[in-house]
Amino acid sequence: MATSLVTERGTTSIDDGVVAKIAGLAAREVSGVYAMGAGAARALASMRGMVGGSSVAQGVSVEVGERQAAVDLDLVAEYGTAIPDLAAAVRKNVITAVERMCGLEVTEVNIRVDDVHLPDQERGREAQSEPEQEPRVQ
Repeated sequence: MATSLVTERGTTSIDDGVVAKIAGLAAREVSGVYAMGAGAARALASMRGMVGGSSVAQGVSVEVGERQAAVDLDLVAEYGTAIPDLAAAVRKNVITAVERMCGLEVTEVNIRVDDVHLPDQERGREAQSEPEQEPRVQ
């Protein structure tokens, strides 16, 4: 569905997907957001990434009316990040971006933290991907 902004000089239509992309990019800009989307969606997106595509609207759903928008976000926080502070920063950034770029009043931004990314998770993946070394002694 597209939102239409009618002025005396014409009509501008903004698709819901545009609002979702803007919200997704704005959320990812905030330090402490590791990834967007729930577990299954992230797994599917990582497979898409291997094939050559990803969605900036992953983890974002929007409801857009004539003048207002409501945004729901699923995200993964970096370990050590204060989640209430992270949510406040994400909420502020999303509201600012959507209102500035779309001219829509954002009535709410609901945030669900689905997971916490641990620093050891990356190191574990790197260790698994390294080839086995030859024994040093015989």
